[in-house]
Amino acid sequence: MTATFNWTALVVAITAVFLFWTLSSTSSSPFTRSFPRLANKRICLRIAHPDDEAMFFAPTVLALTNPALGNHLKFLCLSTGDADGLGEVRKQELQKSALRLGLRSESDVFIVNDLARFPDGMDKNWGEEDVAGLLTSAFAPPKGKNEAPAATIDVILTFDKHGISNHPNHRSLYFGAVHFLRTLMKGKTGFSCPVTLYSLTTTSIFRKYIGVLDAPLSMFFGVWSNLVSALGGSKKKDGASSGDGPARLLFVSSINEWLTAQSAMVNCHESQMVWFRWGWITIGRYMTVNDLKREKI
Repeated sequence: MTATFNWTALVVAITAVFLFWTLSSTSSSPFTRSFPRLANKRICLRIAHPDDEAMFFAPTVLALTNPALGNHLKFLCLSTGDADGLGEVRKQELQKSALRLGLRSESDVFIVNDLARFPDGMDKNWGEEDVAGLLTSAFAPPKGKNEAPAATIDVILTFDKHGISNHPNHRSLYFGAVHFLRTLMKGKTGFSCPVTLYSLTTTSIFRKYIGVLDAPLSMFFGVWSNLVSALGGSKKKDGASSGDGPARLLFVSSINEWLTAQSAMVNCHESQMVWFRWGWITIGRYMTVNDLKREKI
């Protein structure tokens, strides 16, 4: 009797989780169709290492590469992840993963191999001027003093200033992106920034490991943030927004999308599948839930 009850309770609990997951997905649930989206944008996802796109940004990539939205998404990876001597292998793995997650072609993956400026390592900070300079040379054609600032991309996605895992390479991407936009807008008073910067929100340790169950918290914070921005944004003077767009973006993968993200790690990034990453890709919330904040510059 007791054993039967326990099994029944387990089945009910699992069913409830999967039902909740289905209703929470921002790509398939009818209850989330009104959530903010990006459409018809040229988007650059800036990552530090091959596998960042799958381990941290998969929900975002899978959502934004939906052909119906008309976006063109590219990856800019600032290192080959060569700390263990696997740089060439990891470059090929990133290209495979990009296609698995929905990018149009391998030509949309750009990998920088500059060990002098961008060495892979937990004790390596990258100079914000170096990171910003790379973005300028890639996406910001020179303009005259009185001309409006211009760029060949509309949106930059990257880590926030905490880097999710506090990895210095991740954090360097944020500070470099902010420096790039400030440089782009220097002396351009009266013009709007042509590029919008979104950063992936770092959460507490507890929230990092509750998977899709973090969706309600992320939804609440996202709705609250957009509401506050709409009601009080005009009163704030603490900085200009980087471009336009929703104050927050939230992406919750469907079960099928989660399985695709799993496949991108397990089948494409085989060299990185050491024991502890199995835990991350199974219960890590960033494999299922991404919330991004539009940054001020």
